[in-house]
Amino acid sequence: MLGEEMTWFTTLAEMERVRGAAERLHLAQPTLSRMLARLERRLGVELFDRKGRRITLNAFGRVYYDHVRRAQAELDAAERELAAMAHPAGGAVRLAFGHSFGSWPVPQLIADFQRAAGRITFTLHQGSAEDITALVIEHVVDLAIVSPRPVTPGLGWRPLAWQRLALAVAPQHRLAGRRQVRLAELAGSEFVALHPGFGMRRIFDELCAAADFRPRIAFEVGELDTVAALVAAGLGIAVLPYGAAPGRATVSPPLVMVPLADEGVVREVGMVWAATAVPSGAALRFRDFAAEWAGHIAGISTQPLQDQQ
Repeated sequence: MLGEEMTWFTTLAEMERVRGAAERLHLAQPTLSRMLARLERRLGVELFDRKGRRITLNAFGRVYYDHVRRAQAELDAAERELAAMAHPAGGAVRLAFGHSFGSWPVPQLIADFQRAAGRITFTLHQGSAEDITALVIEHVVDLAIVSPRPVTPGLGWRPLAWQRLALAVAPQHRLAGRRQVRLAELAGSEFVALHPGFGMRRIFDELCAAADFRPRIAFEVGELDTVAALVAAGLGIAVLPYGAAPGRATVSPPLVMVPLADEGVVREVGMVWAATAVPSGAALRFRDFAAEWAGHIAGISTQPLQDQQ
């Protein structure tokens, strides 16, 4: 399938409107309809269900769309690799990361890398651990910084850091003066947590399960900063990363961070990539740089690094 055909087919599949897709592609509507008809004749199946003027991608179309997306991703990777070979000092990295890494460490990591690597550019995506893992699997991005390690098969993984977790409470909370607390003591408390699908929510749920209780969730939100603000307002307590950047917690509102006495109360931060993808030279350089960079940052705990498939 030629590149132009990939473009118009994916546009049509994603919009499911011939007229709208034709306008976006700057084509006449009858022209796009004829192109689709020729493609379906060649494949021997219809890719869309027609209902009046509406079209809907059917089972055949969804299979074809998935393959076209993967083929386009491979072609894009080939172009980036050729560009990197022709211009070794340049290139581009498509990087995804969780919201909690947007203030630190991603900005500093990119800045330090660009000072060392020269003319390599970045395209950035943010989202939940579940969403950005999907972007890696679909080859939309080259690399992602996530926590915890995804359970999705087909991913390469390189651990970067281990962040301590603590119980976040408002200064006036009854536990604010404690030197430490066990999770099991919190069984009746109301928590503020991220929505399911976020990495920190998965860690929290697993910690509560290990402490043998199901948490009472008062609020679910999509940002750790919002979690912290709700806790600071006295609307619940939360388990949050502590000491992510040298000398400070990851949260900015006035909170008290009470150490957790349970074993293994950390979140592992790492980098993932699609094990079947052919990474560009720029992506490989950034991946190696990130591992070395993380090993030299003070204020976070690291262990010996090794690639794992």
